[in-house]
Amino acid sequence: LAYAPPYASAKDPVNMAGYLIENILEGRVEQVGWSEALELAACEHGSEAGPVLLDTRTADEVARGSVEGALHVPLDELRERLDELPSGRRLLVFCQSGLRSYVACRILTQHGFSCANVSGGYGFLEQTLRDGALPPSGTGPCGRQV
Repeated sequence: LAYAPPYASAKDPVNMAGYLIENILEGRVEQVGWSEALELAACEHGSEAGPVLLDTRTADEVARGSVEGALHVPLDELRERLDELPSGRRLLVFCQSGLRSYVACRILTQHGFSCANVSGGYGFLEQTLRDGALPPSGTGPCGRQV
């Protein structure tokens, strides 16, 4: 599949799926599902060596709901706040849809942190594991609600 404006967009879903799979297979980013992330965080809660859930959404998004005990550092502030993150502990990073947490994982890896992207983001968690429903309209780029 090649990019050709009359036939396919630059970010064709098939190509994007291929990029995602390549990133996982090449080890550029580790993925974990919500079930695994919540289990790891619960089992190691309070442990000095256990993983930490890191929420990279905006303050407005977190105000509408989050995961109890998650550390909140918005993606836009991540580089300036790296010193606030627990060193030596694995970070399980999430956002609303998975894009910003992927970017956060790439930044964190470049700065020597051990991390994994929680696939699907908080929106997926709400829709599936928590049996919530996202509103049918009012969703903007990256799954952010407007």
